[in-house]
Amino acid sequence: MQVLVVFAHPDPNSFNRALCDRAVTTLARKHEVTLIDLYAEGFDAAMTTEERIAYETSDPIRCDKVRASAELIRNAEALVFVYPTWWFGLPAVLKGWLERVLVPGVGFFLDEKTNKVVPGLRRVRRIAGITTYGSSRWNVALMNDGGRRIIGRCLRMMSSKLCRRTWLGLYGMDRTTDAQRHDFLATVEQKLARW
Repeated sequence: MQVLVVFAHPDPNSFNRALCDRAVTTLARKHEVTLIDLYAEGFDAAMTTEERIAYETSDPIRCDKVRASAELIRNAEALVFVYPTWWFGLPAVLKGWLERVLVPGVGFFLDEKTNKVVPGLRRVRRIAGITTYGSSRWNVALMNDGGRRIIGRCLRMMSSKLCRRTWLGLYGMDRTTDAQRHDFLATVEQKLARW
């Protein structure tokens, strides 16, 4: 299986980096894994005016980095997103990546007859979100967990009808112990090893 891992954290020594490394190592035992490290590659989150104007044309992608990501996601059979939840949502760089990469012709198509959205990621059979939350599970639920909705619902709608989702969240990150973080790393490995 072709797995695309998208990582979004600016600190290479963060716990999120450890989560990403564990996910990549685990998945690489059985699958072909490609990693996109959005901060390391200097991905620009902001959609340009030129891109917005081109969005509804047959050629909406105007940047080589975006084009490379689009090609990777077109070939992916599984997607894994590793990131910290900030302000109850995705980091800006990840949200921008989704907006700039999953344009018409990549993430979805418009049916010419019905003008309805048709999924563009039909090869994707698995999606996973791996994140850390500063807040408790209760507070995150109260705020509707924006990242989980985007990755677990919106991306799922763009994928294969048989796409399965995995969600792994470590809540109250700022108050966790070394043992809790160790256990969470083990959970990530266990869940992804079953893919």
